[in-house]
Amino acid sequence: MPDKKPSRMRSLQMMDLQCGGDVSRIVLSGVEALPGDTVHAQQRYLEDNGDGLRRLLLSEPYGDPAMSVNLIVRACEPKAQAGYIIMEAMGYPMYSGSNTICTATALLQSGHIPIEENEQTVFLESPAGVARVQTRCSDGFVQMVTTQGEAAYLAVPDLKADVPRYGKVRYDVVWSGGFYAMIDAEALEFELVRDEEPALAAFADAFVKTVRPEFIENHPEFDDVTPLPFVHFMRDAHAVDDGFRGRSATYVHPGVICRSPTGTGTSARIALMAERGEIKQNQWLETMSPRDSSFTGTLLGEATVENRRGWDTQITGRAWTLTRSRVEIELDDPLVDTTDLENVLTAPD
Repeated sequence: MPDKKPSRMRSLQMMDLQCGGDVSRIVLSGVEALPGDTVHAQQRYLEDNGDGLRRLLLSEPYGDPAMSVNLIVRACEPKAQAGYIIMEAMGYPMYSGSNTICTATALLQSGHIPIEENEQTVFLESPAGVARVQTRCSDGFVQMVTTQGEAAYLAVPDLKADVPRYGKVRYDVVWSGGFYAMIDAEALEFELVRDEEPALAAFADAFVKTVRPEFIENHPEFDDVTPLPFVHFMRDAHAVDDGFRGRSATYVHPGVICRSPTGTGTSARIALMAERGEIKQNQWLETMSPRDSSFTGTLLGEATVENRRGWDTQITGRAWTLTRSRVEIELDDPLVDTTDLENVLTAPD
């Protein structure tokens, strides 16, 4: 057997964490510095020149399409302590609550950002802008994370689609880091419990195939957003003390219903409730996923997105560490698609 060629080996240092049951893989090192004067520009470079990294880490044998990957990159905004690019099976989301919670936790618990006891505020730059992340830490562990990203807004209200096998479906579209179709689960007779996940995914697959070709809305500040990738199912939210609690489910990719209710899905739901006058400033909404994991979102107040009315929200949750690993990538492995992968991986000295 011929000797391995060291120059054909690459390695990545990573941490895997879960938040609400959804797994986020954080790539801490092993990727070359990406060009660009914003994290958004770095994301676009990676998408155009190094998408092999996303495909590698979200596909067998290295990963699973139900996971997310977050690549740590240099921040460009002066107040941000790190940047991160989110990669999922559907592409490159601009922002994600659960991924931000996991990324902040990984950066603090790995020492990339010095961890402090008690309250600590961290600023992270996502492709959508700077996220303000408040953490509560003790004994070297992050106990809780609250993150505020870009404002959410109602993009297109009161739409209807004729979905094959399901008939007429009413929905609203909300932006909260990606475009979400917001659907009344009760109208479709979904309870949003775990046993329904295959049926929810089947409906969402058919729905997205129907509406995506018709959807031409885009974010006023970003011209490269994937159109309508997500579906958020909702059952009625019931008043509890000073807030609300309701079941939710989020579809992100063919066959995939998130284990968590998703941070951006929760933000989208709060923005929709605010537009309808159903929630007031400083009130909270706890969303429960089909797996019974939960996030708590809070309406902070009104905002402006270009000339649109938006809503500032924050999401609170916790991430738990699963693994710390060094992944070896042998570029001669026939299961490794090296198309544009070598453009971004750091070569050995």
